[in-house]
Amino acid sequence: MKRKLLTYLLFLFPVASACASSRVIKRNNPTASPTASQAAKAGDLQNEQLQDQIKRIASAAQGRVGVTAVVLETGESVSLNPHDHFPMQSVYKLPIGMAVLQQVDAGRIKLEQKVSVAKSDFVRAGQHSPIRDKNPNGAEPSVDELLRFAIAESDGTASDVLMKLAGGSGAIQAYLTRLRINEMIVENTEKEIGQDWQTQYRNWASPEAAVSLLRALQERQGLSEASQALLLRLLTESIPGPKRLKGLLPAGTAVAHKTGTSGSQKGITAATNDIGIITLPNGRHLAIAVFVADSAANESTREGVIAGIARAVWDSVTSKKAVGHSGGTTQ
Repeated sequence: MKRKLLTYLLFLFPVASACASSRVIKRNNPTASPTASQAAKAGDLQNEQLQDQIKRIASAAQGRVGVTAVVLETGESVSLNPHDHFPMQSVYKLPIGMAVLQQVDAGRIKLEQKVSVAKSDFVRAGQHSPIRDKNPNGAEPSVDELLRFAIAESDGTASDVLMKLAGGSGAIQAYLTRLRINEMIVENTEKEIGQDWQTQYRNWASPEAAVSLLRALQERQGLSEASQALLLRLLTESIPGPKRLKGLLPAGTAVAHKTGTSGSQKGITAATNDIGIITLPNGRHLAIAVFVADSAANESTREGVIAGIARAVWDSVTSKKAVGHSGGTTQ
């Protein structure tokens, strides 16, 4: 069934419009031996084929699709519309969580400290919030529990409380600036996003920025080993989106990921996203971000696009014919 879905996505839909930008990041080595040059050409050709596959898969979304995928240890990468702006929705809970944990590492916040969550903190009905549903009169969870709710369960109330605890959107943005991540904007709370359709577009990221954030997490840029381990565990345990990045990967593949999903208006869904770190069979790490925006397709198709792209990249980088080569890293 999974193979049929992938074949369906790869071959039944036409190539995406010519206005979509894509690229392979690579480095030419003029002193390389003929054998090395031939290997690099073979690897580049395979990436060009991969780009064509990604474009065909993306066309099924009937909207805008952005992709960046990088093998962090080698720099080998592929992308589609890597600098376009996409509404993040709950993907933005990852930078919020990272900013909070940076303050934990600095001693300004403690994981065990209790935080009051009042009824006035709850996101509106219709927005996902297990902490609200389980505690209709309010609660006093620890920071550690709030992180689990926000990251593993994508709880909107927990995310808003964590943003406030970290110092507000300005503090989150300052944290991203210190990481030199420029194409990611965290401006509004979940509650604010839920009040107006257009607000979600003010909280955006490019696929390349999302992968830079994943790189920062994997390489522990500004985070302690303990904080990194906590976040990776919560991302791996994440409940939403089992049919997205994970949907067509081999059973048992380790995927630490964060989804983002909007509602629909007049048949258009603003955001169906998933970003994550996939552990490859050789122990290397594939950081990948797939954003599907302004899509007229149904949920199954949107999620199938994300799953199909992740599988196409997986097949390319794990194929026996794949040739690893150094390339520029995405920043």
